[in-house]
Amino acid sequence: MPVAAGRAASKVPQITIFFWIVKVLTTAQGEAVADFLYFRYGAVLAGTLGAAGLVIALTLQFCARRYVAWIYWAAVVMVAIFGTMAADGLHVKLGVPYSVSTPFFAIALAVIFVAWYATEKTLSIHSINTWRREAFYWATVMATFALGTALGDFTATTLGWGYLASGIVFTGVIAIPAIAWRFGMNPILAFWFAYIVTRPLGASFADYLGVSHAYGGLGLGRGTVGLTLTIVIIGFVGYLAVTRKDVEEGATARPPKRAGHRAAR
Repeated sequence: MPVAAGRAASKVPQITIFFWIVKVLTTAQGEAVADFLYFRYGAVLAGTLGAAGLVIALTLQFCARRYVAWIYWAAVVMVAIFGTMAADGLHVKLGVPYSVSTPFFAIALAVIFVAWYATEKTLSIHSINTWRREAFYWATVMATFALGTALGDFTATTLGWGYLASGIVFTGVIAIPAIAWRFGMNPILAFWFAYIVTRPLGASFADYLGVSHAYGGLGLGRGTVGLTLTIVIIGFVGYLAVTRKDVEEGATARPPKRAGHRAAR
């Protein structure tokens, strides 16, 4: 349905099948790239690169006046990479077990949701058209990536399921909101439920493909997996940028202001 004329354009894409495909790909790519950078360059340099990339990507996103495919997905990719580093850093550097970091990030996510709803009275992504709502949105995205990373590693390593089994389990879990939504589940709840699960889903399969046989993987290498997924993501984002299949139609970047005239009520 076309958006009413004069309404500010949303800063996020419309939810289509392409959104979920690229979202899962970014979660897998972020896991592979973050681990590759960590083991190749060490925690300090990898963390610095990840933080710098995140700041640049989010700056571009916040400065954009409307949703732009490559800017938005570049921000998601950098959140995926840095979110992995944040979750893994707590475990590797500080020794925090995944059984502790998983509920910690879950509580952090809940706090963000409460603050977002208390301030804006909605958690809908279709209303991301102000700076404050966008700030809440990206804080939520960051928390979901950190939570998903910790949860995926918790099931794969702490519980001993392994990466492949974890990926299969989360494939089943993500079907829950997809089915429940068709039977009346609140669409906002269904969206964020699925959004959180995409992280451990993609990360589990990325680890399975990348880690060595000794750790239950196929041993393709994190660098190879990360590079391959990056190329695939670029292909999808390029397609979306050209076709604009995920762009909200009928919205303008900002409601026009005319001197001497009152806005229509």
